[in-house]
Amino acid sequence: MIRLTPRGWFFVGLAATLAFRLWLSASLPMTADEAYFVLWGRKPDLGFYDHPPMIGWWLAPLVALSDADWVARLPATLAPAVLAFAVRGALRRWLGTDADTADLAALAVLLLPINLWNALVTTDAPLLVFSVASLLVFLRAVQRDSAPMFLACGALLGLAFLSKYFAVLLGLAYLAWAVQARRWSAAGLVIAGALPAALANLYWNYNACWSNVMFNAINRHDDAGWSVTTPLLYAASLAYLAAPMLWIVWRERREVLSPQAGSLGRALLLAWLLPLVVFALLSPVKRIGLHWLQSFLPALVVTLALVTTRARLAAVVRIYAVFALVHVALAAVLAAVPLAAWKDTRLYPGLVFYARAPALLDALAPQLGGYALAADSYPSAATLAYHGRREVPVFGGGSSHARHDDILTDWRSYAGRNLLVLRRSPPDSDDYRRFFREVEVVPVALAGVTFYAVRGRGFDFDAYRRQVLEPVRERYYRIPRYLPVGRCYFFERYFPG
Repeated sequence: MIRLTPRGWFFVGLAATLAFRLWLSASLPMTADEAYFVLWGRKPDLGFYDHPPMIGWWLAPLVALSDADWVARLPATLAPAVLAFAVRGALRRWLGTDADTADLAALAVLLLPINLWNALVTTDAPLLVFSVASLLVFLRAVQRDSAPMFLACGALLGLAFLSKYFAVLLGLAYLAWAVQARRWSAAGLVIAGALPAALANLYWNYNACWSNVMFNAINRHDDAGWSVTTPLLYAASLAYLAAPMLWIVWRERREVLSPQAGSLGRALLLAWLLPLVVFALLSPVKRIGLHWLQSFLPALVVTLALVTTRARLAAVVRIYAVFALVHVALAAVLAAVPLAAWKDTRLYPGLVFYARAPALLDALAPQLGGYALAADSYPSAATLAYHGRREVPVFGGGSSHARHDDILTDWRSYAGRNLLVLRRSPPDSDDYRRFFREVEVVPVALAGVTFYAVRGRGFDFDAYRRQVLEPVRERYYRIPRYLPVGRCYFFERYFPG
C-alpha cells in the first residue's frame, strides 16, 4: 500500500478538486447570473450596474476565445488552486512553517466546501484571488515593515475593490491593525495603493447615475428587516463552511491572542474575524450569503496553520475530505437523474428553461419574423441573450437586481416597432395592450412546459415612458442630493432637464 506524504496528498487533492470543478463547469447549465456576467464580458466597460467591473474584464478575453460554458467558468474553476499554491508558498517562505504544515493548509483551502463546488461565473472569483493576494502581501509587509509591500498590498486591495465592494471589509481590518499598532504610515501606504482603483470606480459612478452605490446601498435591500431566522442561517453557514477550523481556533485562543503571536498574528486575526463579526451584526436584518464568506476563509486557514499542531490540522483536512466525498457523491447522483424526473416538482419549469434555452430559442424562431425579442425579467433576458447572442431587453419595470439593461437598452429606438416578450407565466393581455396597437399571446410548448410569447405590434414609447419608466425613475433612480451627478444615462434619455 502506498503511503502518501502531506505533499503527495496535496497534489492528489489538487488534481481531484480541479477535475471535479471542471466536470461541474462542463455539465451544469448556465444560470441567469452567469449569463448576465458573460454579457458584461462581451461588452467590457469601466463599470456595470450592480458591481464594479473586474469580472467583466476577466471574462472579456475568455468569451472572445470561446462560447463554451466551461471557458467562461475558468476563473472560478482555477481560483482555489491558485490560492492553495499562494497560501502554501507564503506559509513556507514567509511565515516559517514546515513543508508538511504548508501542504496541509493548502489542501484545506482546496477542500473548503465552497471552494470545492463553486465553479460558477460570479464576481467572487476575482474578489477571492485579489483579496487573498492582498492579505498575504500585507502579512509580509507587517513582518518586514516594508513600505513597497504595504503599497503593493493596497494596489491588490484596489483590484479586489474593483471586483466587489466586500473588499472594504478587508481594508477595515488593515485599518484596525494600523490603529492598534499605531502604524499610520502603513495605513497611508495601503490607502495610496488602493486609491487609483477607488477613484476609477468613483469616476464611473459619477457619470453613470451612481448605479453601484444606488444598488448596493439602497435599492437591493427590499428584503431587509428584523428576522429570527437569518442569524440562525448565518450560524449554519459558518458551521457548514468552517466549523472544524473555528472550533480548533477557539480551543487555541490563548495561542491566537498571546503576545507571542505578535503584530503579524493580530493582523491575520483581524483579516477574518472582523468581516465575520460585521456579517454577524448584519445577520438579524439581512440574509448573509454563503459566497459572502468565501474570500475571508483562507485567512482562517492560515491562522489555523500557525497556531495549532500538525496533527490537529491533519484532522481538519480529514474532516473536509470526508465532507468533500459526500458532496461529490451527491453531485454524481443528481447528475444521473434525468430532467424528466423533476416533472412533478415546482423546479421543473425553471430547469427546462435553463437546460433547454437553445431549444426554446429554436421554438420561438417561427414567431420572431418582424419582431424584436424581449423578456419580462432579467433572468430570462440574460439567458436568452447569452444563448442567442443577441440583445434581449427587459420589458417592464423589472426588479432592483441586474438593471444593467437600463444602460444597454434605449427604448426610444423601439418606438413603433413590433416586440415579442417571452414570459414563463401566463400573461394578462391588458398589461400589454397599454403599450401596443395589437397584442396576441402564443403558447410555446417545450418538454412539457408552456411558455408564452406575447406579440405586440406598434410599440407606444410615450405610454411606456409614462407608465413604466417614470415609476422606474422614482423607484431606482432617486439619487440622494449629497451625491453630485455628472451624467446619468437614464435621465438623459428619458427625462432631460
